[in-house]
Amino acid sequence: MFFGEYNHTIDSKGRVSVPAKFREQLGDSFILTKGLDNCLFVYSQNEWKIMENKLKQLPLTNRDARAFVRFFFSGATECELDNQGRIRIPNNLREYAELEKEAVMIGVGTRIEVWSQNLWSNYNNDENLSYEEIASKMAELGI
Repeated sequence: MFFGEYNHTIDSKGRVSVPAKFREQLGDSFILTKGLDNCLFVYSQNEWKIMENKLKQLPLTNRDARAFVRFFFSGATECELDNQGRIRIPNNLREYAELEKEAVMIGVGTRIEVWSQNLWSNYNNDENLSYEEIASKMAELGI
């Protein structure tokens, strides 16, 4: 399980360090793809297979399902850590997530999210983000 928040710098080649606590759980190779809210999602191979199987079950006749599958798979790339525990984030994914110099990696249970420092700060400072309201909605879902 992934949890925690870590701040890292992106170098001029688009490389960023993966927190040591995340590396072992990710394994030798893992998947990086476009996520929701303009962040990137990182999945271990096992979790990627689970997500892949769920997406395969979506009806091809449903327009929203097709759009989500396209969005999710078109941005996906397989990554490996270099000798210094870094990954290179491709240009298209850096642009999508507005990653320039500072990145935040957060553990979100079964995946890691990679945020630009600016977007993460804005998300957490959003006046419309009411954790009490969200908690109430989660209670409606049985959480």
